[in-house]
Amino acid sequence: MKFLIAGLGNIGAEYDSTRHNIGFEIADTFVIKNGGNYTLDRHAFVSEVKWKGKTFVVIKPTTYMNLSGKAVKYWMDKEKIGIENLLVLVDDLALPLATLRLRSGGSDAGHNGLKSIHQSLLTDKYPRLRFGIGNNFAKGRQVEFVLGKWKPDEVPAIKDTLVKCTEAIECFAAQGITAAMNVYNK
Repeated sequence: MKFLIAGLGNIGAEYDSTRHNIGFEIADTFVIKNGGNYTLDRHAFVSEVKWKGKTFVVIKPTTYMNLSGKAVKYWMDKEKIGIENLLVLVDDLALPLATLRLRSGGSDAGHNGLKSIHQSLLTDKYPRLRFGIGNNFAKGRQVEFVLGKWKPDEVPAIKDTLVKCTEAIECFAAQGITAAMNVYNK
């Protein structure tokens, strides 16, 4: 059984460790845990890892956030992975810091990466793991906040939640989205 895990973010050192790149960080944590590494391939940094007889193609799109759908669609088609075995890893302003939510589909909620995926796949019915980045910013400062680095006092909670994310990915692959939602949407 094969899965596509798509961590959303922006390439470039200026975006490393920013809230908007938490999808890349989740992907990295999962790949490192499973002994993988990335190569640069079409539209993405790609790693293939194995876990309990399952194969995971993990991508970090190089298309930048606003064109994430291009990479997701390409790798789904190339690897012949069905939409039910896609899991998108994404930041979410609407969730408190370090809160996880798995969903089987739904609105893009104004997130440009999800909007691009909806447009490329022609549906909003695909699994996603949303990582809460909070919304502790002044009016008119959303972009600055989202593209900002984690505060030092936030880092321990982020690291703990990244471990939970890898467990959520494994649960999704082993038991399906509904079971994973029941375990991790607390």
